[in-house]
Amino acid sequence: MLPCVYIVNMAYVEREVETLEEMNRFLEVGWVLDKVKASFIWEAPSVVRLGRLDHASSKAVTACPAVLQQEAALFEIKCPIDVKLSLVNEQGQWLFRNDLGNKSAINTEYLQNMLIMMPEDQWRHPERPVIQMHTPYRCVTDQRSYLNMMPPFYDYKASRWPGVVLGGRFQLDNWPRKLMWSFEWHDTKQSLWLKRSEPWFCLKFDGENPGQNVRMAEAEWTNDLEEYVRGMDEVTNYVNKTMSLMKTASDRRPSKLLSMRHR
Repeated sequence: MLPCVYIVNMAYVEREVETLEEMNRFLEVGWVLDKVKASFIWEAPSVVRLGRLDHASSKAVTACPAVLQQEAALFEIKCPIDVKLSLVNEQGQWLFRNDLGNKSAINTEYLQNMLIMMPEDQWRHPERPVIQMHTPYRCVTDQRSYLNMMPPFYDYKASRWPGVVLGGRFQLDNWPRKLMWSFEWHDTKQSLWLKRSEPWFCLKFDGENPGQNVRMAEAEWTNDLEEYVRGMDEVTNYVNKTMSLMKTASDRRPSKLLSMRHR
């Protein structure tokens, strides 16, 4: 019996090696917006940049490698609207109100469609109401990684909010869910000011290689992605512990979800 002879395209192999090396060096993440009206109010995620480009001293904070590495790994989502919210308790039920009234840039009807007051039995504390706002953002990747949603802790104005932004962490490659902004109101006597284009929350991505840099860009809303996310949307209305569906999501996942957009 003659031995099998494998013909190998060395150029193809070299490209494959380069691709693997690239994947080890970089975590490629795309962002997309769900198909919503008024999508122009939702700005593109951006890298957090707090320091000056020039350094007055080689020992300056902005020259510190540890500081620079942390900032380079953080991406911020900016607030889409201007609003001043307060809470009112009517007959034992908490409701939110836009204190700007008719002077507000956002129509009251549309604000009520964006904001949700969570039921009291779903709060972490009986005296700390939680409000939520749906966003159309999704993050997509084909590499094993986790997404961390965090408060904009680097923005001093956020420390004046009368509560805290609730964070979260989930496996991103199998679960490109829509991101939800959640706010736990600690001081119910104080108003919450949100300003358009100011830091609203931030994202950090953890890949399998801790030394990976993250490259984030706008992605295509493909038919495969649309069909895939339809399977995970609104599952919380049917089951508890949605992470138990991760195996199903993995089994039904197309081999490729991320396709970068070229404008």
